[in-house]
Formats: sequence, structure tokens, C-alpha cells
Amino acid sequence: MASDSGSKAPPVVTRFAPSPTGYLHIGGARTALFNWLYARHHGGRVLLRIEDTDRKRSTQDAIDKIIDGLDWLGLEFDEPPLFQSDRAERHAEVARKLLDAGHAYKCYATPEELEAMRAEQRANKQPMRYDRRWRDRHESEAPEGAPYVIRLKVPTEGETTIADEVQGKVTVRNAEIDDYVLLRADGTPTYMLAVVVDDHDMGVTHIIRGDDHLNNAFRQLPIIRAMDAIEGGWPDPVYAHVPLIHGPDGAKMSKRHGAVGVEAYRDDEGVLPEALFNYLLRLGWGHGDREEITKSEAIELFDLDGVGKGPARFDIKKLQNLNGHYIRAADDARLAAIVAERIGPEADIALLTEAMPVLKTRAKSINELVEGSAFLFAKRPLEMTDKAAALIDAEARERLAGLSKMLHVQNDWTIEALEATTKSYAEALELGLGKLAQPMRAALTGTTTSPGIFDVLVLLGKEESLARIDAQALPAGTEEND
Repeated sequence: MASDSGSKAPPVVTRFAPSPTGYLHIGGARTALFNWLYARHHGGRVLLRIEDTDRKRSTQDAIDKIIDGLDWLGLEFDEPPLFQSDRAERHAEVARKLLDAGHAYKCYATPEELEAMRAEQRANKQPMRYDRRWRDRHESEAPEGAPYVIRLKVPTEGETTIADEVQGKVTVRNAEIDDYVLLRADGTPTYMLAVVVDDHDMGVTHIIRGDDHLNNAFRQLPIIRAMDAIEGGWPDPVYAHVPLIHGPDGAKMSKRHGAVGVEAYRDDEGVLPEALFNYLLRLGWGHGDREEITKSEAIELFDLDGVGKGPARFDIKKLQNLNGHYIRAADDARLAAIVAERIGPEADIALLTEAMPVLKTRAKSINELVEGSAFLFAKRPLEMTDKAAALIDAEARERLAGLSKMLHVQNDWTIEALEATTKSYAEALELGLGKLAQPMRAALTGTTTSPGIFDVLVLLGKEESLARIDAQALPAGTEEND
């Protein structure tokens, strides 16, 4: 849409506003990502607001986990977090302005009266909403000193249309919106009021959030427009309501679908931040057929016209495959440090760094890297898996003993030299290399899966390799009976 001559749109300001009552949900993380990318793409600012007005359920631990999860994803904000609980006086001030200007009113209905009203509506199968019984009454009709709430005087005629950047035009009849509470009887603000005041004071121009908040937009706009009529400078924000994330079964993403918190994907699933960043980006937004998109490319490409109108389905296999791509592309020293932290003090970062090129070729998670590197730090005698133990029969032990003799005199401990020696020994036994490599792998790692056997020999070094082989080999000068 063309703008008026000489007018200039304000700089883009977006916000992410989580409630700190638990972990950073995967859906919240995607909302934060979309807000961050939209602001960065348009050269604007992105802000963080902690909506902690529910003091009973909000915890410092949850706040810390949310901020930690956002940091881990690489989403930095342009100002320190704003805490909604610090602004109750400002919220109440706006409610009083609305009251004084006739856009709000005092409601003296008691809890008993409201419950009776709801019971009657239920019995008559009517919509459950406040019946505006105090909207046009004077406060002198109330008992002296009676407690009251302040309710917004919502327009009852006509309709409101929002040109949503994702959902398109959405229209609601004003009569469907009740006169909801702005300020409770104890003077504390409601969520609906606090959100509007904070968005205005923070200069938010674009509200990008889940489409479960679409109805809230129609409840919040009357506050914005009333305050604009009172003092000016309260423009409507641009809305973009993004479809929610669903599980593979099409139901709203929940714990029954597996991990739903960012922390769990990092700590339990072993996902790298760049992989989750990329996956969340593609979860409901697309640019052609591209799957792998870097952070800098995402900033360049992201806009709201690429967001789909239908719910995105979370696919753990796609995330794992993407994670494998980023593991293979990651710096070896960085991966080694992550793996070492999980292994503990016995981990040798230098050895892990050396091993990483062969460890990461097929790994789809940090967990698989930890598991794949376990043989490097295993103590003798090695614990054997059942499958590995089954490979070390009498014939295998005899072959390992012969191999050990050849490797003891091996001076060139490189992949090429070790491969040549082992192949030569296998040929002398008229065996395929695999018939010798599998019991070697079992003896060296205690498992039946590992990096290439010659990589394993080099990584363990000559002394440790021979000690492990000799522990399983038939002792020299002995024979095993049936």
C-alpha cells in the first residue's frame, strides 16, 4: 500500500513476551525467532518482556531458563529484559485515564452476582460474557465503600477488522467482545491491560505471536483506540498471528509428542543451536525448497509473506537429519568441548578433537558423539556388549594373537601402514578383511560399531591398542580345548 507523500513509517520494533511459569517452549522459541528475524531483516529492534504478573506461578528459575535458552539459540535483544511486574503503577494510571475520559467504568457486581449471571447463561445456552449491568449506572447506586473493578467500555455497535499479515483480513462484531476488567478490586492490572500499555511504552510496531492470541487482538484494540482518542500517539500495531506448531498426529504440540522445551532438545536430544535455529525457521516459513539456511541468510530472506497459514507439523527425524548436517559442518574443537563437558573430567579434549573428523561422519546428535567416543576413555578390562563378546570366540582369539605379533613390531603407526599390515595378515589367513576387523573392533572398543578400525588404532595409540588386543587374544604358547 502506498504511503502518503512525506510520511515515513516508524522503525520496526518487535517483542517477545514469555510468561516465566516454566521452560522455553519450542513454540515460544519459534515466536521469538520470527520476531528477531523480522526486526533484523528490516533494520529494526527486538525487545524482550518477561510477563511475570502471575507472581504465584512465575519463578526466577523459569526466567533464567528462558533467557538461557534464547541466548543459546543466538537471539540477542536490543535492551535488557523489561519485567511487567515492575510496571503495575503505569498500568493502573492508564486504567484511570480511561475511566476519567468515559472509556471505562466502575463495576460493583459481587462474585455471587457474577456467578448467578453465568449460571443463567449456561442454563439458557448463551455465550458466557459479562452482561454490562454497571455500564450505564452511576456509582452512587452502589453501597458505600463497596469494592469495584474497572471495566473497559467496549463499543457495542459495528465491527472491527484486522488486516493480519499472516491470517489476512479477520472481522469480529464488536458486540461479541465483553466489557472486560482492566483493573481488579485490589488495584492490580489484568493481563489484557498490561500487554497493551507495555507494547505502547516500548514502541512496539509489529506484534508477531501465535494465532491463539488472535482473539486478544480484538480485545486489545479498543484500549489502544480509546487511548489514542484521549491523548493521541497510540497507533494500531501491525499484527501477524502465526499458526501453532502441531505434533506428527496433527494435535497441538504437547509433552506426549516428546520434548517440547528448548532445554530438552539441547540437553537430552543433543541438538546444536544452529540446527534448532534452522529447523524452527523452516517450521511454518519457507523460501522455495531450501532446507539448510544459515543465520545470516535467514536475516536476509525472512519476511512475513513466507509464513504459512496452516499449522506446521513437528518432525523429529527432520530435526535429527538437519542436526547431523550441522554436526558435520561444525568446528572439531567446538564439538570436542561440548562432548568433553558431557563425558566428565576423564575426557581428553585434544584426543576428542583429533577423533572428531571420524566420529562425526554419521552422528545425528551430540549424544551419538558421546557414545561413539566412549571407547577412547574406556578402562581395561573393557566391558563388552553381548554382540561384541560373541565375536571373540576361540578362532578369533587365535587370530588376534597372530595380529598382535605383527603389530608389536609395527613402527609406522599410521592408518596406511596399519591397513597394509592387517590386510597382509588377513590374506595370509585367506580371510576377507571384515572377518578380521570385526573381532578387532570388539577387542578395541567393546562394541560392534565404531569409526574405521584403523582410525581406532591410531586414536588409541600403539600401547593402548596392543594392550586391548592382547587382553582378548589367545596367550602365546597355549591351546584352547573344546
